[in-house]
Formats: sequence, structure tokens, C-alpha cells
Amino acid sequence: MAGRKHAWLPAPKVHCSAHAMPRHATGTFTVTLNPLDLNEVGEGETRGRISINKQFHGDLEATSIGEMLSAMTSMKGSAGYVAIERVVGSLQGRRGSFVLQHSGTMNRGEPSLSVTVVPDSGTGELEGLSGTLGITVREGIHCYGFDYQLGGDA
Repeated sequence: MAGRKHAWLPAPKVHCSAHAMPRHATGTFTVTLNPLDLNEVGEGETRGRISINKQFHGDLEATSIGEMLSAMTSMKGSAGYVAIERVVGSLQGRRGSFVLQHSGTMNRGEPSLSVTVVPDSGTGELEGLSGTLGITVREGIHCYGFDYQLGGDA
């Protein structure tokens, strides 16, 4: 029955709006990480707490301040982190701020990272912002790709 079409299956919904695709922003950023004290420390502690300060360049001209919590494991190459950072500046000419939420894991050397805009965190001309930010590091340079939509993009 492979390849056979069934008339009784509902047709897929197709969105043909030119605005359905997210906008895309790219550029580079520098990051400064500074260790912070943990509130409570247990025996054999593997957690860490770090301040994050970034300077974004390119389509996103902004600064951010955030905080990260991390945990290492006894298995080399396995760890996890969560972070929240507030970004203030200009995204492709629109001024405002927004908050990014990070969730990252390293599973025996295989990375997985999700960085998303916190819903309803956009201010100013970035009100209604949603999206995801990807991070790559090439030859020591941090690069971002930001797929986003604004409230009026629907």
C-alpha cells in the first residue's frame, strides 16, 4: 500500500502567507563569564553559578546580563546548564529588550542547546517578540543565528 493516496485522509493545512516564515538575524558576540558563590554547598559539589555578560554585534546590537547554573557529572563530557539573560539594544533597527532562556546538556560530548525568548518579555519596539537563538563557535568566535517573529508578523 506504499505510495497509495487515501481520499478519506484530511488535506494538510497549508499557510501561504509571506509573513509565516520567521525573520532571521545573524552576527557575533563576545561573552564574559565570572564565577559566583552558590547559596548552599554540599559535599562533593558539582554545581556552579556564573554571571554572563555579552556584547552582541550584527543584526542584534545589544548587551546582555544574565546568570547561569551548571552541573558537572563524574562522566567526562556530560554536564548541564540553565540560564536567564536580559538583552537590551536594537534588533534589526527595532529598539527594546527581551529575555532569553537557555537549557543545555552535554551527553558524553554530544551537545544539545535550546535558547528561546521568554514569552511576553519583549519591550519597546520588540513587544510581542518570540523566537529561538542558535549559537555556534568557529575558530574561537561566537556566532548567533536568531529566528524570530514580532507580534504583528502573523
